[in-house]
Amino acid sequence: MADSPVQINALIVDATDPERLAAFWSELLGRPVVGRMGPYVWLRRENGLGLGFQRTGEPKSVKNRMHFDITSPNPPAEQRRVEALGGRRLEEYAAGGFLVMADPEGNEFCIIPDGPFELDDDGRADYLI
Repeated sequence: MADSPVQINALIVDATDPERLAAFWSELLGRPVVGRMGPYVWLRRENGLGLGFQRTGEPKSVKNRMHFDITSPNPPAEQRRVEALGGRRLEEYAAGGFLVMADPEGNEFCIIPDGPFELDDDGRADYLI
């Protein structure tokens, strides 16, 4: 396949309170807030990828169609840190074996180990066993 001139420039997360959500993700990822423009709050760009939070008038109401996977050498310890920052674990996904969390506005994300892990034929993970 030939290289494409199209690249993903930034990921934008809708937020009823972009300042609060940016503060959560800034602390979690170690990426400081570097800009504000109109309804957007931006974290520092890393590896060519921007992360922004856009003010919206309505709260999140259904499961995300796309989510972040963040890596950690110790997912249970990272879970505790996420909870201290205002996130929470989503127990309804526990049967899948993934550590699924939600940010303060309910956006789902997974904490996965930074090393390899196995998936069974149904896509269930094994790293929390």
